[in-house]
Amino acid sequence: MGRMNETSVSAMEIDDDKSQVSDQINPKFSINVLQLLKSAQMQHGLRHGDYTRYRRYCTARLRRLYKSLKFTHGRAKYTKRAITESTVTEVRFLHLVLYTAERAWSHAMEKRQLPDGPNARQRIYLIGRLRKAVKWATLFAQLSAIKGDSRTSLEAEAYANYMKGNFLFEQDQNWDTALSHFRNARAVYEELGKYGDLDNQVLCRERVEELEPSIRYCLHKVGESKIQTSELLDISNMEGPGLDLFRAKLEAVMAEARSQQAAAMMEFCWLGHTFPISNAKTRVSILKAQELEKDLYGSAADSLPAEKRLGIFDKIFAVYHEARSGIRKDLDSAGNAETVKDNLNGLDKAVSAILVQRTIERNQLLVSIAKSKFNKHRDDRGEKITKPEELVRLFDLLIQNTTDLSDLVSSGRDRKPEEVAFAEEYAIKGLAFRAERCFYLAKSYSLAGKRVEAYALYCHARTLADNALQKLQFVADSDRVEKFLLDKLDLYESAVGNSNMKEVPRIEAFPPAFQPAPRNPIVLDIAFNMIEFPSLENRMKKDKKGFISRLWR
Repeated sequence: MGRMNETSVSAMEIDDDKSQVSDQINPKFSINVLQLLKSAQMQHGLRHGDYTRYRRYCTARLRRLYKSLKFTHGRAKYTKRAITESTVTEVRFLHLVLYTAERAWSHAMEKRQLPDGPNARQRIYLIGRLRKAVKWATLFAQLSAIKGDSRTSLEAEAYANYMKGNFLFEQDQNWDTALSHFRNARAVYEELGKYGDLDNQVLCRERVEELEPSIRYCLHKVGESKIQTSELLDISNMEGPGLDLFRAKLEAVMAEARSQQAAAMMEFCWLGHTFPISNAKTRVSILKAQELEKDLYGSAADSLPAEKRLGIFDKIFAVYHEARSGIRKDLDSAGNAETVKDNLNGLDKAVSAILVQRTIERNQLLVSIAKSKFNKHRDDRGEKITKPEELVRLFDLLIQNTTDLSDLVSSGRDRKPEEVAFAEEYAIKGLAFRAERCFYLAKSYSLAGKRVEAYALYCHARTLADNALQKLQFVADSDRVEKFLLDKLDLYESAVGNSNMKEVPRIEAFPPAFQPAPRNPIVLDIAFNMIEFPSLENRMKKDKKGFISRLWR
């Protein structure tokens, strides 16, 4: 018995020695896949969504790897050299397979981000590049399972599942299989996020968050989730290259829904005017602009960073310009139909006014950003300080914008009261912009040592600001006049207040105000007391007094 134990122990020692020798002969390679890819993506274009730049980086990286490994495919005649288990003698061969998958994936995403979206031919090419990315990602996972350590093998398996999920996601089919791949990838990254250094844990958690929207969308398509499209839109506000395919898919869904809404949108209302819209593309563009404006002025707009708000403004400008180009084409083809031309000109005026209004709001945002940097101390490092001249230039633009908007709104014959109030509001804003421009111009003169000029400009700025305040106060007092039901019988508006709130009914003012009432004219004879009339006693009849009358005296 003891002899058998000694034999078994010695056999185990021999097996251990063999495994150690095997590990020395065939060492396990280690790659931190997620960290490697994240660093490459952020440094070479994907920080700003530039897939073309990242694809070119992958191509250049592959060329260097092929050359350094002396694994080229020939110069005169192309001879394909397959990468197998026996080929992988060092870790750079695994890098070769990984970056080939990344190049195919980035090429597909580049086609996905075309301005008008991929057409049928480009979509076939896009699907082919994703299929190629899946092929190389699967090969990377197979080779890593043999040649890599346990962590590398797990990360490679998660990467392959991620690519397979993206491929099925883009194909709009096999949603349950795509869901399974995304869940497998998420499970691996959740597990890896519990170990390693802090940077690695953060990267794994970010990848889990990037996978979550795709999983929820797959659940939505499978029918296992009751999530609405509006909730998916909220999810799409997250950042990360892993969400770009999800956002593109969601944008395609929203474009389809927008087209359905556009079919029911037959007119556009602006400052009391109503303009019919016959062009379907114009309707879609206006609807898209209105959706972007909801993001810009919604409840969550205050939490948006300034850079993202500027990006939304740029998208709004692009969409409204598309709408204007559609209107101009309709005007060219309208011919002599005066009614159609009048409606199209009115619609063009409305869209142009909204464009100028959004431009003013964007420039005001730039002013707020510049002011935040203007008030910083000079010893702050790493950030450029705003000069007064830059704010003067921005206020020059705002003054020009308000002038253009006032001229545009004031043009035309049939002006509504809303247009008049709108023009007056922006005239006051223009006066306020002039006051601020004068103030920062005075700052500029003061910094240059010209105190007299600065003092004069400060005084003028105060005068302009006082004028703007007086006009604002006048408008506020006019708006504060309360209207009652009897004053607006032609309007369908509640005057008894909200049933859920204790509001005073606004039917009629009580006590009623004094009103003039018609009556007979009053004649005041003020000359009567100044006239001296002649005595008439000599002409008066004298009474005859008898004995009886004297008794009663």
